Amino acid sequence: MIFGGFQKLTLLDFPGRVACTVFTKGCNFYCPFCHNSFLVDVTGKEQSIPADEVLDYLQKRFGILDGVCITGGEPLLHPETEEFITQVKALGYAVKLDTNGSFPKRLKALAQKNLIDYVAMDIKNCFEKYPLTAGCATVDMDAIEESIDFLLGGSLNYEFRTTVADPLHTPEDIENIAKRISGAKKYFLQNFVDSGNIICNDVSFSDENVLKKLQPIEENVLKNMKNFAQKYVKNTAIRGES
Repeated sequence: MIFGGFQKLTLLDFPGRVACTVFTKGCNFYCPFCHNSFLVDVTGKEQSIPADEVLDYLQKRFGILDGVCITGGEPLLHPETEEFITQVKALGYAVKLDTNGSFPKRLKALAQKNLIDYVAMDIKNCFEKYPLTAGCATVDMDAIEESIDFLLGGSLNYEFRTTVADPLHTPEDIENIAKRISGAKKYFLQNFVDSGNIICNDVSFSDENVLKKLQPIEENVLKNMKNFAQKYVKNTAIRGES
């Protein structure tokens, strides 16, 4: 397995763990606000890091690190992700998986084999706005719903999260998301930040007039979003809010 990025230390990405993060190449979504646009194309020009290099690092750092975050791109796009996680777990590490929820069968298989300890699932928008927000003509919403229901109904530790951007998201959109995940353990809102590498700078979309205007959500609106969501998910927070 080949990775497109490797962050050797993070105190933020895996709750309660001192971890490292690996970034898989390739994604089936093209979210215009994605700050990892260089990872979306599996044949892109980003660096190539073999799995053996990561595993060797983990062997040397065991006891200093205790967690590994696997993000992307979309990690579950790759069948070989399971084999890599199996090797990581064999070294004694806890594993956090980031996913967009579009591969529920692979998600369930990892959970049933006790290969993942924490899942962070992105919910892109209310379901009516999913294609635009995910940058796709169509999205298999049945798959998204299956992943949501699996996390809500299981014992696996998880969080849902939504990156919010003006004009793609409104407080009403967030309320609709929160209704769908009512009773969830955790829900985070992440405000859009233009890193300079976002997808809408590189790719044409059907509604370019909207996407060229992407801006962070104003603070008062962001707080309204949080308040709307808390009616259904008590543990809703704004990522980075003190």
